[in-house]
Amino acid sequence: MMGSLASLTERFGDSCHEFDCCDTTFRVQATGVRADAAVTAARDTAESLEAQLNAFDEASAVSQLNRDGAVANEHVACIVRRGLEYKDRTEGVFDIHQGRVEQALKTFLRGDSDTQPTDFDTGTVHVRGSQVSTDVELDLNGLAKGYIVDRASETLAGLGRRGFVSGGGDMSPPTGPVAIESPYSDDTPLKILDTEWSVATSGGYRRSRDGTDHIYDATTESLGSRHESVTVLARRDCMEADALATTLAALPLDEAREVAAEWDGLVALIIHEGVFHTTERFDAHVMDA
Repeated sequence: MMGSLASLTERFGDSCHEFDCCDTTFRVQATGVRADAAVTAARDTAESLEAQLNAFDEASAVSQLNRDGAVANEHVACIVRRGLEYKDRTEGVFDIHQGRVEQALKTFLRGDSDTQPTDFDTGTVHVRGSQVSTDVELDLNGLAKGYIVDRASETLAGLGRRGFVSGGGDMSPPTGPVAIESPYSDDTPLKILDTEWSVATSGGYRRSRDGTDHIYDATTESLGSRHESVTVLARRDCMEADALATTLAALPLDEAREVAAEWDGLVALIIHEGVFHTTERFDAHVMDA
């Protein structure tokens, strides 16, 4: 009897794993048939992708690309294609050509250097199949975490099973209500979401030093988020939510609101100088709104 019960629990139940990935805590949760095996597979997927996409790991595919100017990797190619798409659609505000700037910013924020980047780059990137070539270092950080969330989430899918992946503010479509974290160091959530769209939150409050954070605008060559917090919900996937949260955080308020309002399949909440600014249909994704 006990063996049968254990077997049933293994085949149908709840499972949740937390682990370090992408300089943050990932949480993978699943309910249903073989939930534990699915969560383990999702974690393995996330950790495998991190090893390939971590620009600070010399053995990663991204480091090889930035070092040698070329790499064959299907995941890097997929992210680069999307990055070039967003560079075009945001008129250069989201710009993957700034790998040198991103490296200098992260080194500064980690306290390993006292020098902030001052010069921005231009360059060319070519993608053919899984082959990527470039004459400039690339910054894929604004897409990589969302991509990892999306791919890990895919491993949770299955008949009689549902789940989600959350990683440091980026989340696949949640299976229940989720809170938007406050940027003001308190426990009161900004909003409680009830949505079937992917979620990403960005802002200078997460990582900053001496008033500088990880956000930049290549078109104005300026550093720092212009808002306390930006939360984006995207119908397409978490990679799109990730990229647009970064983009809106870099833009002045009026421009950020305009981009968000005109982007199909996207709603946003921007916290600017303590004031909440939402796009027209944002409240449809909020509980009891």
